[in-house]
Amino acid sequence: MFVTYDWRASCGSGAQASRSCAKMRLVALAACLFALETLAIAPAFAQTPSETGGPIVSQAERDAIAARVRGGASCAGCDLFQIDMSYQVVSGHDFSGSRIRQSNFSVAIADRTNFRGANLSLANLFGVRATSANFTDANLQGATLVGGYFSGARFDGALLAGANLSGAELAGARGLTQAQLNEACGDATTQLPPGLTVPLCG
Repeated sequence: MFVTYDWRASCGSGAQASRSCAKMRLVALAACLFALETLAIAPAFAQTPSETGGPIVSQAERDAIAARVRGGASCAGCDLFQIDMSYQVVSGHDFSGSRIRQSNFSVAIADRTNFRGANLSLANLFGVRATSANFTDANLQGATLVGGYFSGARFDGALLAGANLSGAELAGARGLTQAQLNEACGDATTQLPPGLTVPLCG
């Protein structure tokens, strides 16, 4: 709600009053400019993906969210179920805690992207480049990481059961354990940190 104030009503007559009114006009103008600047720098993308505060319920809304993310917006804690971000650049974005189940990040560039605690189960990360990305505590169960490049990426506590790591570059990845890899699968071209192995995909 806006409250208006008529500064002219406070102006009297004479030179002193004229100078006083001029100062009041400057103050009013400065206040207006500050308000406009505040509106201009307000976040363009709220973290709640739906106007109702619930999950995405329509394809139109899903497309709108995808467009905002492609435009550079992060979306921590959002419901991005089945979102298509293939071939997109999402480097440095924050998707921590988001529901990104069955999403498509194939051939995307996700360097330094934060997926900490995100649900990426059954996601398609085919050919993704995720240098120094953070997958700490992420759910990657059943995800496709085939041919992905994960140098410097963190996988501490990540769930990898059923994940396909065939052809993935994980030699420079951090936080991987043999227990995690025992639940995933790969092939002869999967590159892992020294001392670690992965079962072959059947």
